[in-house]
Amino acid sequence: MYYNEMIEGGQVRAPYAMLSDWVETMPREIRQMKQAEAEALFRRIGITFAVYGEGGDPDRLIPFDMMPRVFLQSEWRKLERGIKQRARALNAFLRDVYSRGEIVRAGRIPARLVYQNEAYEKAVVGVVPPRGVFSHIVGIDIVRTGRDDFYVLEDNCRTPSGVSYMLENREIMMRMFPALFRNNRIEPVDQYPELLRRTLASVAPAKCDGTPTIVILTPGHYNSAYYEHSFLANLMGVELVEGSDLFVDGGFVYMRTTQGPKRVDVIYRRIDDPFLDPLCFRKDSMLGVPGLMDVYRSGGVSIASAPGAGVADDKAVYTFVPEMIRFYLGEEPLLQNVQTWTLWKDEDYRYVMANLKDLVVKEVHGSGGYGMLVGPKSTKEQIAAFAERIRANPSNYIAQPTLALSTVPSFVQEGIAPRHVDLRPYCLVGERVELVQGGLTRVALTEGSLVVNSSQGGGVKDTWVLAE
Repeated sequence: MYYNEMIEGGQVRAPYAMLSDWVETMPREIRQMKQAEAEALFRRIGITFAVYGEGGDPDRLIPFDMMPRVFLQSEWRKLERGIKQRARALNAFLRDVYSRGEIVRAGRIPARLVYQNEAYEKAVVGVVPPRGVFSHIVGIDIVRTGRDDFYVLEDNCRTPSGVSYMLENREIMMRMFPALFRNNRIEPVDQYPELLRRTLASVAPAKCDGTPTIVILTPGHYNSAYYEHSFLANLMGVELVEGSDLFVDGGFVYMRTTQGPKRVDVIYRRIDDPFLDPLCFRKDSMLGVPGLMDVYRSGGVSIASAPGAGVADDKAVYTFVPEMIRFYLGEEPLLQNVQTWTLWKDEDYRYVMANLKDLVVKEVHGSGGYGMLVGPKSTKEQIAAFAERIRANPSNYIAQPTLALSTVPSFVQEGIAPRHVDLRPYCLVGERVELVQGGLTRVALTEGSLVVNSSQGGGVKDTWVLAE
């Protein structure tokens, strides 16, 4: 049985009361017209995403559902406290494992999970970034299973994407349904770009003189999130650069401009660690900046999120985040993890292999809904094939129960129907830890599907937090 966020005990829940009439009184033809208008706006603005290797149009419109998801202020406050707690603990863990490794010494997390992790970067051992912050934008994926039951599905500490959809969903809803916003007190999200700029400025290196120069480093327009990179650069009033636009000289990073070289203090990078610097990581990288890591290690530039931050969001390390909260903060976790089996443990391996048909199995470093098995939705042949992959490398996988994800009403062809959702709020960590009251709600628009990723047929919707 799935928790319906709109209907409880046959009654419309308080957060959705004002939307109930709006939905019931909207003629079908008006809804279809508004849906077409939304698609036209998305197309005009250029909000697309890329799916690689599937042929056809690489730039697709992400499906947009006009029915917003609504939270009460009291629900959001609970989530906010839990998210901020988690972001602080993850950063404490990163500071620790790149220095003394006290949590490993104390036996709270196995050494091999940290030091043999492919995301652990030996090149930054001993480096303490400004304010001790490694992960500056933490995207935490949350699912709901009951009125008061929220679980963290995974942490994203490197370059979590999707914030442009959060902002554009709101912009389009306000443009199409201004009366809804006049008649309801909904917390704004449009201050996110300014908060992000302020966060990045607050972690400028000690060698920075005056107002820091911030840039966003993109792999280029073929990247699936390029729209978001350019969108954020525009809203923040900073330059969008590629690796070839930057160079290293005399212990600093410079940007090529029409007025000559300009020193760069903070790089918000949207490229992965291996491609950052061909002199330090992958020698064949054409996306990074030769010598960048030397400047970073000497304190000449800040990189957000810091190289090596990925070890904190590994899906096997995820199982230890509640322990991190207890170890570093001396607090009990406010948000719970989903029960997780790690297949490098013999006992867990045996249980999972015997129950594949009932579980969700994921690659430790997988993303985008790929490299995973949803047991209840898979055929015997698919399960057998996936079992072979697990046997070949058990430590590459974790397993979780199939969660009863909550549903929210969504506009579909037939009218309105419940569809499964998750939530990704974006927590900013710098001088302060803060997040806007809203996030990206992803919705599985296919009936019965639990996979919300846009690359797998999912869509997005606006997320409302009601003001008190």
